[in-house]
Amino acid sequence: MQSAHRRHPQRWGGLTIVARKRMPRRHLPWVWIGGAVLVAGIIAIAVSSRLNVEDPGPIRTEMAPPATSTSEPPRNAPTDVVDPSVEDHGWVPEPITTDADAYIRSALEAAATFDTQRGDREAWLAYLDSWFTPDTRYAVEADAKDAMSGSQLEMRQAVVLPEDDWDSLSAEKGRVSAKAKGTINYTPVSEDPTGLMKIGTLDITLTYTRADNQGTENSYDEQARVSVQVLCGGKTVPTPNSDQQPGDCKIVRYFSEPMEP
Repeated sequence: MQSAHRRHPQRWGGLTIVARKRMPRRHLPWVWIGGAVLVAGIIAIAVSSRLNVEDPGPIRTEMAPPATSTSEPPRNAPTDVVDPSVEDHGWVPEPITTDADAYIRSALEAAATFDTQRGDREAWLAYLDSWFTPDTRYAVEADAKDAMSGSQLEMRQAVVLPEDDWDSLSAEKGRVSAKAKGTINYTPVSEDPTGLMKIGTLDITLTYTRADNQGTENSYDEQARVSVQVLCGGKTVPTPNSDQQPGDCKIVRYFSEPMEP
């Protein structure tokens, strides 16, 4: 920042010669000698000042150190999924979003994606329970929680792979991966004045992978059409200790068959 008082550049010259009384002629040589000395002094000062201006000497240049960068993300930075580590178990991470379309696709894939060698069935089901939120159409909180428990039980009994089939697949070191495809067909939710609940129906491809006694893997596909009811916005209940916020999409209910008009 510049100072409020500017230093004017030093000026050279402007020398004033004062008139003197004329001396007798016999002193004239001394006058000439004195004048010559005076002129020589002026020339020396001028030359010296010019040299000082034109030859400032070597200029020292200091370069700022190069800026450093790091790819390390800031601590406690928000993530786009609730818990990315669940992929280590072969499960689908729950997205943090208010986009119903994106959430429905992930929710339907999560209900049919698992690895019997990397996570047990009860742990997987408990993880799916964390995707749920109480049904806000119930005015009484206890009723809403009871309805959520009923939906979680329905998921276990009529939606996901039965326990016997899980055990059979586990004996062959199997896993299943679901992939949602196509356009979601939306159905209105009855008695929802907010309009924030949606039932989405979509085709999914389930890829089963099994290993024989020699460890050779074989895969095959099955097709299914499935539905899920979600709430995006309003008073959704976030997963504890996550970056989810009230209003982010959560599951209200899985259905055992497609819900289409």
